[in-house]
Amino acid sequence: MSGIFGVVSKNNCNDDLYYGTEYHSHLGTQFAGLAVFGKDIQRKIHDIRGSQFKAKFYEDYQKMPGKMGIGVISAKDEQPITMSSKFGPFAIVTNGFIDNADKLAKKIYKQGRSFSEIADGKINFSELTAKLIISGRNIAKGIEEMQGQIQGSSSLLILNKDGIYAARDKFGCTPLAIGRKGRDWAVTTETSAFLNLGYKIVKFLEPGEIVLIGKSGLKTKRKGLKNNKICSFLWVYTGFPASKYDGINVEISRERCGANLAKEDDVTADMVAGIPDSGTAHAIGYSMESGIPLRRPLVKYTPGFDRSYTPVTQEKRDLIAKMKLIPIPEIIKGKNIVFCDDSIVRGTQLRNYTIKKLREHGVKKIHMRIACPPLMFPCKFNYSTRSIVELAARKAIKALTGKDVKNVSKYINENSKEHKAIVEWIRKDIGVTTLKYQRLKDMIAAIGMPKNKLCLYCWTGRTS
Repeated sequence: MSGIFGVVSKNNCNDDLYYGTEYHSHLGTQFAGLAVFGKDIQRKIHDIRGSQFKAKFYEDYQKMPGKMGIGVISAKDEQPITMSSKFGPFAIVTNGFIDNADKLAKKIYKQGRSFSEIADGKINFSELTAKLIISGRNIAKGIEEMQGQIQGSSSLLILNKDGIYAARDKFGCTPLAIGRKGRDWAVTTETSAFLNLGYKIVKFLEPGEIVLIGKSGLKTKRKGLKNNKICSFLWVYTGFPASKYDGINVEISRERCGANLAKEDDVTADMVAGIPDSGTAHAIGYSMESGIPLRRPLVKYTPGFDRSYTPVTQEKRDLIAKMKLIPIPEIIKGKNIVFCDDSIVRGTQLRNYTIKKLREHGVKKIHMRIACPPLMFPCKFNYSTRSIVELAARKAIKALTGKDVKNVSKYINENSKEHKAIVEWIRKDIGVTTLKYQRLKDMIAAIGMPKNKLCLYCWTGRTS
């Protein structure tokens, strides 16, 4: 997932744009960029692999004056894309994944048009999105038509002379919120970006909704579609603890996840701990509910390391997993520990680095408690896992059956012997004493939104 941020100010916007964009650094790991509309559109893009946003952009942003700007921390593509069009010059940033990108690109090629942003043989999703939009009779209509053509999701910001067009994807899979500070306006993926900058949430955009933030304030260009399917993983793992999505805070939801895990548990332990940082709030909830004290046998060296889930290559994920967590032997040795984490995606880092460190420092028992059910399907709507074979649950099924099973409904059923078999296989594979996953209904209850408004595709394989 990428993070996008925009500002329309009565004065110079670049301070709020710089810090507001930087507050999305937990989302993307590949590229970052800013675009500001002053006398014309100024743009800067940097590769942030192995570096931090603020170090790359600290000097740049001060040389980019203007009253309107957009920024992005990108999971994969170089952004923002700038373009000259029949609508005049504009810049665009996007957050999402276009599953039928190749098919749409072929259609554009047949029209005699081309793409300039090609990396590793792949088309830049933001450029593709822009090319689809400029076929419309105006920007708002172009966004609407683009949303109708793509399979997947694309929330976006477009900066031009009119202001900032903000559009949430048609399923509402990725969030966007509007904030106001006096006469200044902002739009963000993460509402946590508003808090220290002084913006108050005005509204959460609805699925498919398109608005224009301009000199005269906020104007609706297309009403929402009311068919919300927001990503559940935002609350379980991806989102920042201080953020809200559609009015529901992340940290509180994670605490409820942990409490639900404790209610269903009867294990005895010396302490509860979270795998830093994503398991911390789940562990807090577990500790509050169970009465088992919360401690930190592993600590994350926060300043220098990204999330190990988000980098594209396995080599980079392994390096981060190895280096970012530092054990405290005096807390670990001889102890029975309940460890909470958000999920088990591939399981390799948990087994090869986290569990290994605990064993090396004399842990007695490890009881893993996971805040969501086993992941069964790669995401269709954003950058995360891109293949079924990566997933720990699918590796378990293949190991148990000797083949790739297409119909996994029996394994999804939490009461089935097949489900229990894959949990036991994963337990042995990662090397823990006991392993329990959160039930789907308990995860939904912890999030606090109706089931029909959540995307649960990663667990169920169903989009409706």
